[in-house]
Amino acid sequence: MAELVTLQRVKDHIAILKLCREEKANAMSQALLEQLNDKILIIKQDPSFYCAIIHGEGVKAFCAGADLKERKRMSDKEVIRAVQYIGNTVDSIEKLEIPVIAAINGAAFGGGLELALACDMRIASRTAMLGLTETSLAIIPGAGGTQRLPRLIGAGQAKRLIYTAQPITAEEAYAIGLVEVLVEQEHLVERALSVAEKIAGNGPLALRQAKLAINKGSDMNLAAGLLVEHQAYKETISTKDRTEGLLAFSEKRKPTYKGM
Repeated sequence: MAELVTLQRVKDHIAILKLCREEKANAMSQALLEQLNDKILIIKQDPSFYCAIIHGEGVKAFCAGADLKERKRMSDKEVIRAVQYIGNTVDSIEKLEIPVIAAINGAAFGGGLELALACDMRIASRTAMLGLTETSLAIIPGAGGTQRLPRLIGAGQAKRLIYTAQPITAEEAYAIGLVEVLVEQEHLVERALSVAEKIAGNGPLALRQAKLAINKGSDMNLAAGLLVEHQAYKETISTKDRTEGLLAFSEKRKPTYKGM
């Protein structure tokens, strides 16, 4: 079977997931999704990964969404199951306990943008295009787009993008908060790795608790969210990493965290 998703370990603690269907715009076939889920499980089960990056092969597409040629052969029930599988895969990305960066190297349409929305941050090439284009096909985003996009950029902008189905440039995506960092295409992976290294240099248990507090608290009122934050903070107090951080600070050296 062709390798449609690769997993590479970089700098000891960084996982790089690459979608490898460049000739098909890295579209989500059933086979690609199966391999992606296998790789997600590997990352989930390995506590030595502190941060992950997802990007697409080539320069034209991050991920063009579902494989429409494959879907054309499906019955209605099969389509519904296929969309649910994409949604479950996207959820698995979001539920990874470590920070995940989407390095958007090209077009991110439909399910491809929904995949990026499930990541903690998005770094995009200036040549990238982004859009939830489903209504142009008489369907709606079905893998989290109608829920994650308005939470990120506000209901009005999300409705504009979903109702018109018009892709936008990376520059506009940056302006409305859909993308956090813009970079030239040739420096995209380098910049994503630089950010990932900074993240992975921090306390891994603290990173997990920070992600939990942000994600869980974002759907609560402030008072409830503050309680979540307090509980997450307490989880870091008795760790050896916290002691190491204080010791390294006093000794004016870089800390060596071990996730303990």
